[in-house]
Amino acid sequence: MWINLFFIVIFILGIVYLIRFRLNLKYAAEKAGNAQFPTSQEDMNSIVIPSEFKVMQPLTKETKSYQWVKWGTVGVISLLTVLLTVVYWTDMFHQSIFSIVHLFFILISSIKHRGNFYLLHEGLILNGYYVQWARVKGYKVDKIIKWHELYGLDDKINHGYKLEVKLKKKWFQPQFVVVRDQVQLDRILTLLEKHGVESIREASHTPVSKNV
Repeated sequence: MWINLFFIVIFILGIVYLIRFRLNLKYAAEKAGNAQFPTSQEDMNSIVIPSEFKVMQPLTKETKSYQWVKWGTVGVISLLTVLLTVVYWTDMFHQSIFSIVHLFFILISSIKHRGNFYLLHEGLILNGYYVQWARVKGYKVDKIIKWHELYGLDDKINHGYKLEVKLKKKWFQPQFVVVRDQVQLDRILTLLEKHGVESIREASHTPVSKNV
């Protein structure tokens, strides 16, 4: 009985996560149109998303990635509900505990959106999450040169800049993005500092200058 109860709790947490992610992405998509950066395709081409090492795509409600999250969330919640019902009314969970838990996490992790990075007047958007400036602790920049952890993973990011934005009171920090050239990095850092976001640490390999 306690195993079923444990799975129910995990199920509820998974549903809450999916719904929050869906709502956060919807809110972010509505705000992205008023971004200070990026404002053009050239700006977006300068940002590389590390999860797939692909150039950033616009965050709108019409993109395939957004539609996947929108409808995929409904589908996964429906599948999880069926799975919970089967687990609760049968002994299936006791017989195949590892397979069911594995399937559960596969379904949850399948709902993801391609990363993005926007700077707004009132905050920023990082990988589908909108964050107000007051919640931003600072930023870190590393030049991606030889011996850097990211160097050699993809030609698009070699000699670019790893940009991390640290948030206050958050255990799991959003992923970083890679800025491909110094000019665009200078624009980004100028906007960050304009909104009171300061550098936490200078680049560990090569000093990063900011031309204002």
